Amino acid sequence: MHDIPETAGAVMSARTYAAPLLVTLAYVVWYYALFTNQLRVKTKLKRAYRARGEKFDRYFGADREMLAADRYVGNMLEHMPTFLLLLWLNAIFVDPLSAAVAGAVYVGSRVLYPFVMGQRLGPGLPSRILFATVVGYTVVAYFVVRLAVKVIVAT
Repeated sequence: MHDIPETAGAVMSARTYAAPLLVTLAYVVWYYALFTNQLRVKTKLKRAYRARGEKFDRYFGADREMLAADRYVGNMLEHMPTFLLLLWLNAIFVDPLSAAVAGAVYVGSRVLYPFVMGQRLGPGLPSRILFATVVGYTVVAYFVVRLAVKVIVAT
């Protein structure tokens, strides 16, 4: 295995891949923090609806706060396989540190997402959401280009 770092043999070194490991853990922690928020919003809304004598319908009721909480989780989940795959391909085949730096930028954009979207999803998304979205797509494109260059240079 001539292009794979020596540490990628039978046992990969946690020290070599510490930075991408931390980025991965941060991503997973944020993902579950958004799940926790989703549950918090659902519980709060169920109580509020019950107090008003109304029935809470999470999926068809179109409560804007619930829609926003669901969108935060959905956005993370939509991009999770691509992000994690490209992060680790870059960490193993290109460079663990640069993969971790780009990955940290990506995770930062995911952390910003709920704040730029707002707590209630209404008609039309705020244009400020483009910041978090563009940063995320730029990191994914960076990962793809780095891998492509690595393959082209190696052949």
